[in-house]
Amino acid sequence: MWTNFIADFSKQLTPEVWALIGSSTLETVYMSFFATLFAVVLGLPLGVYNYLTKPNQALANTKVNRFLEWVINIGRSIPFIILLFNLMPVTRFLVGTTLGTTASIIPLGVCALPFFARLTSNALGDIPSGLTETAKAMGTTVWQLVTKFYLPEALPILIKATTLTLVTLIGYSAMAGAVGGGGLGNTAISYGLHRNMPYVLWISTIIIVVIVMLCEKYGNKLADHFDHR
Repeated sequence: MWTNFIADFSKQLTPEVWALIGSSTLETVYMSFFATLFAVVLGLPLGVYNYLTKPNQALANTKVNRFLEWVINIGRSIPFIILLFNLMPVTRFLVGTTLGTTASIIPLGVCALPFFARLTSNALGDIPSGLTETAKAMGTTVWQLVTKFYLPEALPILIKATTLTLVTLIGYSAMAGAVGGGGLGNTAISYGLHRNMPYVLWISTIIIVVIVMLCEKYGNKLADHFDHR
């Protein structure tokens, strides 16, 4: 039994397949990292503005806040696989194709954007009200209030929110692989399922799990480093 296992394992996981798995791992990291960057760069200001327009906040505006809440909630409600297909014309227009790792960054980033915006808004909502009142009493502008008080105080939570977004997108990147998005998901499906190579499927799964665990470990360490409470 053990001999058969070794033989099957070696037959499926040839040096060429290991090289493919290695490149697929890099593709998964590439997709997930830049999609997270996309979500953070656009989702952070959206989440901050959503919080500032809430009642009793610096830019309180009920109509604007309701609209932003509607946009964020709708964006978070659309299943990724549906969003992936709906954004194909946009992806083709921006990248020139709907296949490959770079093309997958567009739907991954758009999917994570409202998710991160909600996490940002919630993070700012956890800031003690006394800090806000002190900042206002000092005559700070809205820009100073956000950059000097809100963001530094919420930084540990925002780092954890970024980590959570990254981990979520690693899982979604595997789903993108099902439609030619590249990465470990594509390798697992193309080789593990379609070519009946179960060991490739399991190795790909294990690598994804390891990447997720490493992201969570070092993301939490980074957050704890900046948490001086």
